[in-house]
Amino acid sequence: MVPAVSRADGDPASDVLVDQSVFVPWDANAPLGRVTQLESVLGSAARDGYPVRVAIVASASDLGSITALWRQPQMYAEFLGRELSLVYGGRVLVVMPNGFGLYDRGQTPPVGEMAAIARPPTAGSSLVADALGAVTRLSSAAGHVIAVPTAIAVEAPAARELGPDPAEVLIVIGGGVLVALAWTLSLRARPVRFRRSTGPA
Repeated sequence: MVPAVSRADGDPASDVLVDQSVFVPWDANAPLGRVTQLESVLGSAARDGYPVRVAIVASASDLGSITALWRQPQMYAEFLGRELSLVYGGRVLVVMPNGFGLYDRGQTPPVGEMAAIARPPTAGSSLVADALGAVTRLSSAAGHVIAVPTAIAVEAPAARELGPDPAEVLIVIGGGVLVALAWTLSLRARPVRFRRSTGPA
């Protein structure tokens, strides 16, 4: 999924979530691996009977013309849920830097689910990672345990530890052996030179 572009008017998340499971604005700086991981978990949750759509809001500009709801995740979740209610009948989770909001089909969300998202995101953390954790906690609280797939295959590889690479060492040794062998063969291919006699004529 390509991160959405927030427009200057309207409600960008409601437009995207009509037919997608996640709204991720460009300024969320979300790694593609994490977004793919979140989409996979949301797909698993929906198949298991716990559909959720997620709106990540990294800044006030991501709200379009309703910036008054910035840093009010619960109020925005209720607004967004009502906006989507004509085309979607599941839960809506909002993730903002200061907290989460949950819309539950016009009803008061269960106490256990609200408790699962009571703690705000960690300062400086990825909002997509926070959303992933919140979805797994919510689904577990509702009795739907969802396995989280690994994101290693689509993220940058870990930095290599300091020290020589064994493969590089073998290449250097092999190269040295080849050089020595070539030098030996070249000596054997040269004609033998006899020394001049140093005795009397």
